[in-house]
Amino acid sequence: MFQIGDKKIAQSEPAYIIAEIGVNHNGDMELAKKSIAKAAEIGADAVKFQTFNSKKLVSKYAAKAKYQTQNTSSEESQLDMLKKLELSYDDHIVLKNYCEQLGIEFLSTPFDTDSAKFLNDIGVHAFKIGSGDLTNIPLLEEISTYKRPVLLSTGMANLTEVEEALEALKGTETAILHCTSNYPTPVEDVNLRVMNTMEQAFGKIVGYSDHTLGYEVTVAAVTLGAKVIEKHFTLDRDLPGPDHKASMNPEEFAELVQAIRNVEESLGDGIKRCMPSEEDTKSVARKSLVAIADLKPGDVLTEENLTVKRPGTGIPPKYFSLLIGKTVKNEVKEDNVLTWNDVL
Repeated sequence: MFQIGDKKIAQSEPAYIIAEIGVNHNGDMELAKKSIAKAAEIGADAVKFQTFNSKKLVSKYAAKAKYQTQNTSSEESQLDMLKKLELSYDDHIVLKNYCEQLGIEFLSTPFDTDSAKFLNDIGVHAFKIGSGDLTNIPLLEEISTYKRPVLLSTGMANLTEVEEALEALKGTETAILHCTSNYPTPVEDVNLRVMNTMEQAFGKIVGYSDHTLGYEVTVAAVTLGAKVIEKHFTLDRDLPGPDHKASMNPEEFAELVQAIRNVEESLGDGIKRCMPSEEDTKSVARKSLVAIADLKPGDVLTEENLTVKRPGTGIPPKYFSLLIGKTVKNEVKEDNVLTWNDVL
């Protein structure tokens, strides 16, 4: 059974919704806390941060991604950018405690072994592995020793690489998140059906880490079976930083949560039946056998004195041929429906 804290993640359960704060706190603890509080208020199951040591994460010569260059100073290196977005271990403990106070799950993505060990030591209920570390087998093998649930993002990967990552995580409850690592992701590169491919290939819970704009694709993922949803979250898309522009603000995220819950409720149980709200329409819209002329006891029903009309409160039309030749027991006025009590 896959479970994070007290929340079960299964086909029979609602999708687990993660507000990816990531580095959208901009290194400001007050902004981080306000983001957590707002995410809890609008119905997210968890918030997720990123745990890293900038110098261990990137070389001083590492270039920025295109989207990072577009959203931050082009003169600033990736290392310098990340230094400003780094949270201390003590900061993480404060934020985790704050999440516990508000009743929302604290999650974080470790980018190195020391960060993973730290998160394990403070008792996170699950690990999120970012797409960039799907091929970082030493890190995956380290995390597998903790025997905590893992959410594995699969952006940029092929199926063989996903299989290799799962092998490194052997013995760990793992959910696989489909992802396209572009910020924002163009819809033509989403390829949501990959979720079904991975579910069939690996027999794991599947989810979707979404970087598209809007929430149509996210909701579509839920209809295709995503049981974990992750979406970048910011208090204000106009704030400086690499990820704000491709994130949802609180109003949009609230709409997303409600849309997912509405869609889940609409999916139902798969049993085809007349639903309670249809009952009134059923009696009005369906049809019954109706007398064309006045009928009296002893008359014989024929195609000349019987027809099909609304409402659907009498004998259903499928019995038309069965009633031909039957004898009328009670008086039935023209244009009235027949009931079984009217026929011998």
